[in-house]
Amino acid sequence: MTVGIILQDKGHDVITARGTTPLRDICTTLAEKGIGAILVTDAANHIEGIISERDIVKMLAAKGPASLDMPASSVMTTSVVTCGEEDAIMDVMSKMTSGRFRHVPVLRDGKVVGLISIGDAVKYRIAQVEMEAEHMRTYITMA
Repeated sequence: MTVGIILQDKGHDVITARGTTPLRDICTTLAEKGIGAILVTDAANHIEGIISERDIVKMLAAKGPASLDMPASSVMTTSVVTCGEEDAIMDVMSKMTSGRFRHVPVLRDGKVVGLISIGDAVKYRIAQVEMEAEHMRTYITMA
Protein backbone atom coordinates (compact mmCIF):
# COMPACT_ATOMS: atom_id res chain seq x y z
CA MET A 1 0.00 0.00 0.00
CA THR A 2 1.25 3.44 -0.90
CA VAL A 3 1.13 6.99 0.41
CA GLY A 4 -1.05 7.94 -2.56
CA ILE A 5 -3.90 5.91 -1.06
CA ILE A 6 -3.83 8.01 2.10
CA LEU A 7 -3.97 11.20 0.02
CA GLN A 8 -6.96 9.87 -1.93
CA ASP A 9 -8.94 9.79 1.32
CA LYS A 10 -7.33 12.71 3.14
CA GLY A 11 -7.02 15.11 0.24
CA HIS A 12 -4.16 17.18 -1.10
CA ASP A 13 -4.58 20.40 0.89
CA VAL A 14 -1.36 21.67 2.43
CA ILE A 15 -1.13 24.69 4.71
CA THR A 16 1.98 26.77 4.10
CA ALA A 17 3.55 29.92 5.48
CA ARG A 18 6.54 32.09 4.61
CA GLY A 19 9.69 32.12 6.68
CA THR A 20 8.95 35.69 7.78
CA THR A 21 5.64 34.70 9.39
CA PRO A 22 5.76 35.30 13.17
CA LEU A 23 5.38 32.24 15.39
CA ARG A 24 2.29 33.87 16.90
CA ASP A 25 0.57 33.62 13.50
CA ILE A 26 1.83 30.07 13.00
CA CYS A 27 0.27 29.11 16.36
CA THR A 28 -3.03 30.71 15.37
CA THR A 29 -3.10 28.81 12.07
CA LEU A 30 -2.23 25.49 13.75
CA ALA A 31 -5.07 26.00 16.23
CA GLU A 32 -7.65 27.21 13.69
CA LYS A 33 -6.93 24.40 11.22
CA GLY A 34 -6.50 21.71 13.87
CA ILE A 35 -3.16 20.62 12.42
CA GLY A 36 0.23 19.81 13.90
CA ALA A 37 2.64 21.27 11.34
CA ILE A 38 2.96 23.86 8.60
CA LEU A 39 5.30 23.78 5.62
CA VAL A 40 7.45 26.87 5.20
CA THR A 41 7.82 27.70 1.53
CA ASP A 42 9.35 30.41 -0.61
CA ALA A 43 7.50 32.52 -3.18
CA ALA A 44 7.88 29.74 -5.77
CA ASN A 45 6.35 27.22 -3.32
CA HIS A 46 9.61 25.35 -2.78
CA ILE A 47 9.99 23.82 0.67
CA GLU A 48 12.33 25.77 2.93
CA GLY A 49 11.37 23.97 6.12
CA ILE A 50 8.62 22.65 8.34
CA ILE A 51 7.46 23.94 11.69
CA SER A 52 5.56 21.79 14.13
CA GLU A 53 3.92 22.26 17.50
CA ARG A 54 6.94 20.54 19.02
CA ASP A 55 9.31 23.12 17.47
CA ILE A 56 7.25 25.94 18.93
CA VAL A 57 7.06 24.39 22.40
CA LYS A 58 10.85 23.93 22.45
CA MET A 59 11.35 27.58 21.51
CA LEU A 60 8.86 28.78 24.13
CA ALA A 61 10.64 26.71 26.78
CA ALA A 62 14.01 28.13 25.75
CA LYS A 63 13.15 31.80 25.15
CA GLY A 64 9.74 32.40 26.70
CA PRO A 65 6.73 34.28 25.30
CA ALA A 66 8.90 36.78 23.42
CA SER A 67 9.72 33.95 21.00
CA LEU A 68 6.19 34.27 19.57
CA ASP A 69 7.42 37.37 17.74
CA MET A 70 10.28 35.45 16.08
CA PRO A 71 9.96 34.49 12.41
CA ALA A 72 9.14 30.90 11.49
CA SER A 73 12.51 30.62 9.73
CA SER A 74 14.32 30.88 13.06
CA VAL A 75 12.48 27.89 14.51
CA MET A 76 11.65 25.63 11.57
CA THR A 77 13.35 22.35 10.77
CA THR A 78 15.27 22.86 7.54
CA SER A 79 16.22 19.27 6.73
CA VAL A 80 12.78 18.11 5.65
CA VAL A 81 12.31 14.43 4.84
CA THR A 82 9.86 13.95 1.97
CA CYS A 83 8.24 11.02 0.23
CA GLY A 84 6.44 10.28 -3.01
CA GLU A 85 2.92 9.03 -3.62
CA GLU A 86 4.36 5.69 -4.73
CA ASP A 87 6.27 5.12 -1.47
CA ALA A 88 5.08 2.27 0.75
CA ILE A 89 3.22 3.43 3.84
CA MET A 90 5.23 1.11 6.08
CA ASP A 91 8.50 2.58 4.75
CA VAL A 92 7.36 6.13 5.47
CA MET A 93 6.14 5.13 8.95
CA SER A 94 9.56 3.61 9.60
CA LYS A 95 11.29 6.86 8.55
CA MET A 96 9.02 8.87 10.85
CA THR A 97 9.66 6.57 13.77
CA SER A 98 13.43 6.41 13.36
CA GLY A 99 13.72 10.16 12.68
CA ARG A 100 11.32 11.05 15.52
CA PHE A 101 9.14 13.33 13.40
CA ARG A 102 5.42 13.16 12.70
CA HIS A 103 4.84 14.92 9.37
CA VAL A 104 6.11 14.21 5.86
CA PRO A 105 5.43 16.30 2.75
CA VAL A 106 4.48 14.26 -0.30
CA LEU A 107 6.08 15.29 -3.61
CA ARG A 108 5.21 14.60 -7.23
CA ASP A 109 7.73 15.82 -9.81
CA GLY A 110 9.35 17.96 -7.13
CA LYS A 111 6.10 19.73 -6.20
CA VAL A 112 4.21 19.34 -2.93
CA VAL A 113 0.96 17.43 -3.44
CA GLY A 114 0.12 16.62 0.16
CA LEU A 115 1.28 16.18 3.72
CA ILE A 116 0.80 13.05 5.77
CA SER A 117 1.16 12.58 9.50
CA ILE A 118 2.00 9.51 11.53
CA GLY A 119 -1.65 9.63 12.62
CA ASP A 120 -2.80 9.37 9.00
CA ALA A 121 -0.51 6.40 8.42
CA VAL A 122 -1.55 4.61 11.62
CA LYS A 123 -5.24 5.20 10.88
CA TYR A 124 -4.82 3.67 7.44
CA ARG A 125 -2.82 0.74 8.80
CA ILE A 126 -5.44 -0.01 11.47
CA ALA A 127 -8.18 0.03 8.83
CA GLN A 128 -6.11 -2.35 6.72
CA VAL A 129 -5.57 -4.79 9.61
CA GLU A 130 -9.28 -4.69 10.50
CA MET A 131 -10.18 -5.47 6.88
CA GLU A 132 -7.73 -8.40 6.82
CA ALA A 133 -9.21 -9.74 10.07
CA GLU A 134 -12.72 -9.49 8.64
CA HIS A 135 -11.62 -11.39 5.53
CA MET A 136 -10.12 -14.10 7.75
CA ARG A 137 -13.37 -14.37 9.78
CA THR A 138 -15.36 -14.65 6.57
CA TYR A 139 -13.00 -17.28 5.20
CA ILE A 140 -13.17 -19.33 8.41
CA THR A 141 -16.97 -19.24 8.62
CA MET A 142 -17.28 -20.30 4.97
CA ALA A 143 -14.88 -23.24 5.33
